[in-house]
Amino acid sequence: MAIDQNVLGEVAAPADWVEELSEVVGSEKLSTADDVRREFGVDRWHAAAMPDVVIHALCREDVQAVLKFSNERGIPVTTRGAGVGYVGGCVPVKGGILLSVRKMDQILEVNPEDGVAVVEPGVILNDLQEAARELGWYYPPDPASLKECSVGGTIATNAGGPRCVKYGVTRPYVLGLEVVLPNGEILETGGRCHKNKTGLDLIGMFVGSEGLLGVVTKATLRLIPHPEARAMLTATFPAFEVAAEAVQKILDSGWQPSGLEITDGFTLQAARDYLGPEMLPDGNAHLIVELDGRKDSVLRDLSSLKELVEGSGAISVEEARDKDACEAIWKLRREFSYSLRATGLIKLNEDIVVPRSKLVELVRFARKLQDDTGIPVACFGHAGDGNIHTNLMVKDYDSDPVAREKADDALDILFRWIIENNGQITGEHGVGLAKKRWFKDAVSPVSVEIHKKLKATLDPNGILNPGKFIE
Repeated sequence: MAIDQNVLGEVAAPADWVEELSEVVGSEKLSTADDVRREFGVDRWHAAAMPDVVIHALCREDVQAVLKFSNERGIPVTTRGAGVGYVGGCVPVKGGILLSVRKMDQILEVNPEDGVAVVEPGVILNDLQEAARELGWYYPPDPASLKECSVGGTIATNAGGPRCVKYGVTRPYVLGLEVVLPNGEILETGGRCHKNKTGLDLIGMFVGSEGLLGVVTKATLRLIPHPEARAMLTATFPAFEVAAEAVQKILDSGWQPSGLEITDGFTLQAARDYLGPEMLPDGNAHLIVELDGRKDSVLRDLSSLKELVEGSGAISVEEARDKDACEAIWKLRREFSYSLRATGLIKLNEDIVVPRSKLVELVRFARKLQDDTGIPVACFGHAGDGNIHTNLMVKDYDSDPVAREKADDALDILFRWIIENNGQITGEHGVGLAKKRWFKDAVSPVSVEIHKKLKATLDPNGILNPGKFIE
């Protein structure tokens, strides 16, 4: 990806329209300070760019004013939530306005009678989940960044997480949206009803659109009753292939886990080095299986599931039978990413997806890629839906052009294998900048044209999030 890594350090004079914009939205909501522009010019990917100005929107009317102003003048607008994405999706590569909706953070309503929550886009996902849980209700989407990411960001990327295997990604939980279109018009689509076939699925058009079509200013989200209890198993296996076979056996036997995570040997060793060898038993693969439901049935089912896993080649199997024990396991799972970072290598986090039957083939391919390139590859993630995060661990990626080129070539090999094997180049993070070069290979030519036509219809002046995967 040809992104100027030094662009963040280039501080240009404010554009001549900034003073006029300040009068439109209020000077207290606008910043041209260098440190603020730098802070809002990045996400967790390696690319960075300086916006001309950062706007901190506080309400729908602020968003509307910014988009009307920008659309009339052809000024780029890049919308940003919490900025914890992994693909450069909110990096303002064309400058212009960085529109932050992080301060639009009100939970407007949690209504168990209707089974809905109504929120602004800047609400942190974990805060929404806790507010629902206090009333005995549940909002299931749970990316690993749930304590940091904003609801608007999860809608923009159609985020998932470990519990997708049972509950699905974000889209099924979005009942209604309020969206400001690029020309400043307000689109209200969907509502509070859990069934709605009135017209086309306009909600689906915006969920996963990565800020290219409009700016979400309010979302009505579906809640479900919170499971009474959950319990978990962890198991280690002598090889990834054995663990993958156990995954298929669990599902073939009629189980519907609420979480089903698999981890390879490289990641496990990094975790042992980082957390201590006593934290994980011996083995070259690790499996986490979570069940939820009524307390009596969950604990009864856990015992039956343990027998199945033990008979599937596991070296060791451990139980977690209450909330605290389960939280300890998920905490350990979240430490896997930090363990990889602690190796001192740069982690290129690729959220590829393969058909579940190809899990073993993927890991074997990753091993071959590692052998051929000399770049370590760590695989872990959501075995239940084939969304295995395949991480290239690269030394000096940020500082050595040769290492960067070698790693980028390895990524190209990975993504082309994924496409050839009926997989997808992204399951959760989005396309953004990181996967832009592979977008046209990952979808059909007709699909590319439909994307372009949809963008041109809603955003004819091309002001929203320019420079990303739809030109």
